[in-house]
Amino acid sequence: MLSGLNAWLWQDRFWLPSNHTWAQLEDKDGLVFAHPGHMLAALPLALALVALRMAFERFVALPLGRWLGVRDPTRRQVKPQPTLERYFFKTGRRPQEAQMAVLAAQCGLTLRQTQRWFRRRRNLDRPHLSKKFCEASWRLAFYLCSFVGGVCVLYHKPWLWTPAVCWDNYPIQVLEPSLYWWYLLELSFYVSLLITLPFDTKRKDFKEQVAHHFVTITLMATSYCSNLLRVGCLVLLLHDAADFLLEACKVFNYARWSLACNTLFVLFSFVFFYTRLVLLPTQILYTTYYESLRGSSPFPGYYLFNGLLMVLQLLHLYWFSLILRMLYSFLKKGQMGKDIRSDAEESDSSDGELRNGVARGPGAASADGPRSRAARLTNGHVAAT
Repeated sequence: MLSGLNAWLWQDRFWLPSNHTWAQLEDKDGLVFAHPGHMLAALPLALALVALRMAFERFVALPLGRWLGVRDPTRRQVKPQPTLERYFFKTGRRPQEAQMAVLAAQCGLTLRQTQRWFRRRRNLDRPHLSKKFCEASWRLAFYLCSFVGGVCVLYHKPWLWTPAVCWDNYPIQVLEPSLYWWYLLELSFYVSLLITLPFDTKRKDFKEQVAHHFVTITLMATSYCSNLLRVGCLVLLLHDAADFLLEACKVFNYARWSLACNTLFVLFSFVFFYTRLVLLPTQILYTTYYESLRGSSPFPGYYLFNGLLMVLQLLHLYWFSLILRMLYSFLKKGQMGKDIRSDAEESDSSDGELRNGVARGPGAASADGPRSRAARLTNGHVAAT
């Protein structure tokens, strides 16, 4: 049964243009072609990258963060309250005021004390600044190395400058060792990100991040199966061009290097816009939709590859909308605000809640107001893709 399913899945007509077969892509006379089985090497390599990441964060990123002055804010512990703890885990982290009053009565606390308990309890579950710094440092190191390596691999390739060349003699294109190892490393990295996603800092676009990783991995696997490595590597290079700038921006923001952070964020915004909303649709999507059909008809692999590229482009539009909101805030305030995808650390006297029985509105003044606003600015970080 499994052999029959395997034979059906790997039919020539699914993955290759008409009039082409897998037999034409068999290794011979010293020539090596891309084979789907090569992708299995990405699994052990992904586990190796997870181990390397753990070592990097512990022995490189964490000491670097301390040297740059990255310090975790002191968080106040909460007194044991079994009733509130049960509600926190089973019902919700942010109860409405009416429910808050009921919980306060059950525990013999005032409304303000109950509100403070929930704020402090939420803060305890938020990732520390040093954790965010280590994660961003690891991604910065990888994306920077990947981008530099990709430029070195592709700089002398004609299809880097003229994407239409990707389709010369397609799919009978020899697999170059340097291209294979770079592509495999990228695939392994995204698999490793998927493995560590449950343990990484969660943000409001968590679902979009999961979708992005799945789409990217499926896109790379599909492109490898259909020997679309040339155009696939162009997509990867365009993404890495903006990704390492973003992670560098985060690192400087966590270290409170405001000028470097602000400069890099503006640069990242322009690079993101140009690479993913200009070059990707006008150069990559155009060649994969139209120029790829020269002398052949569409096949299932063509539809799958282009469909995934379109999903990726929709995610780019969503993230660019977040970047525009951050840019607007930056131009309005003259400094970088918190990441709109992240929850900021909450103070013990948040605006809009009760103090001494008097409701405080958003514009009310307080002795710790400036300190709280500064904390929200420095504990946040710029929007990411």
